[in-house]
Amino acid sequence: MAFPLAPSTPSSLGFDVRALERLPELITRHLAAGRSPGIDPARVPARDDSLWLLYSNTKVITACAVWILAEQGALRFTDRVADHVPGFEANGKGDITIIQLLSHQGGFPNADVPKAAWEDHELLRRTVSAFTLEWTPGSRVYYHGRAAHWVAAVLIEALSKTDYRAFIREQVVEPLGLGDELFVGLPDARHERAVDMHEPAATGTGQVKRAEENNAEFRRAGTPGGGGYATARAMAAFYQMLAAGGTLDGRRLLSPRMVQYVTRSVTGDRVDGYMGMPMHRALGPHVRGTTESIRGLGSLAFPGTFGHGGVGSSYCWADPDSGVSFAYLTNGRVPDPWHSMRMDVISNAVHSAIPAGR
Repeated sequence: MAFPLAPSTPSSLGFDVRALERLPELITRHLAAGRSPGIDPARVPARDDSLWLLYSNTKVITACAVWILAEQGALRFTDRVADHVPGFEANGKGDITIIQLLSHQGGFPNADVPKAAWEDHELLRRTVSAFTLEWTPGSRVYYHGRAAHWVAAVLIEALSKTDYRAFIREQVVEPLGLGDELFVGLPDARHERAVDMHEPAATGTGQVKRAEENNAEFRRAGTPGGGGYATARAMAAFYQMLAAGGTLDGRRLLSPRMVQYVTRSVTGDRVDGYMGMPMHRALGPHVRGTTESIRGLGSLAFPGTFGHGGVGSSYCWADPDSGVSFAYLTNGRVPDPWHSMRMDVISNAVHSAIPAGR
């Protein structure tokens, strides 16, 4: 399957090449400092088709499936989740809207599902229906690490009568021509392309493999809030589709109006209680806005720039003002504050290279 975007060079696209050269220089310094597991010559070199764990970058892919259901007329964003998932109203959750769900206002941020529900989707439905509230829906913004997108997966299945992973593949991934580059639920035949995730060793020196994700069960599961895999170019292409108003290489996935709607902030400058700063949550990604503090997208970003990150390892974004999209994926999960500082300087290197008039 041919990749949907042709390769080019920064200079031919008008980028400031000197400014953009800071990017590999920064990454090289991070490698040399042992911040990423990339300097051991015994390890397998990354390739264009290497598949990287997306962690929470997966959330925007899952949200995109909900956007498509809205365009198909299967739901309205102002609908209550319980309107489409009978039983979800249990434990006071009956008034939670899809807007609140996708913008981390649902009120059950610490809920999760057992591994048994990864493949038993009736158990999954019962589990999310039994989630209990920690605070009144809509009264706070607080990052839901796993819970909200498990609910989104159940919502997708209730409306499509299809496994959420199959729906994402058939309605999001394949129409964009990314069928061999983006996965929510990685087939066994593709596992050899998946890179292992690492984290800093407890000794403070070097990196060690993370057992939690480096296994076939996890890769196969495709958890909707953190288990997707993709190439870096596939994520740049996905965000390029959003930057272009819903079209990639002549293929239209979403209407321009839908893209504008789901990438505008619905939480304003309210502080996200988990992140400790305003995140300007949209219906999947978050938006740069104009506050002093920002996460991942770069301080220099155009206020309408939107995207998402993966815990301690990655960030992907699109700038609708210039039409530029960017994906930074690694196999090293490192803690904050270093990760956030890293992403600010890396994203700023890209923003600095964007030519005037774009």
